[in-house]
Amino acid sequence: MRLLLALLLPFSVFFTIGRPFSGLLCLVLQITLIGWIPAAIWAVYALSQYKTDQKIDRMLKRRN
Repeated sequence: MRLLLALLLPFSVFFTIGRPFSGLLCLVLQITLIGWIPAAIWAVYALSQYKTDQKIDRMLKRRN
């Protein structure tokens, strides 16, 4: 669901993963039509990094 959101409304993904400053910056980028594509790419990348960080945290918690 977040992936679809990252493609349609890239700035909103940053708010769902707890990065509001990046969300505002992405919104400024997204306002321009040309900036929509880089904003969507950035949102998808940030979402994948967020998922990776969650997996690492889960593995560290299991280890301890």
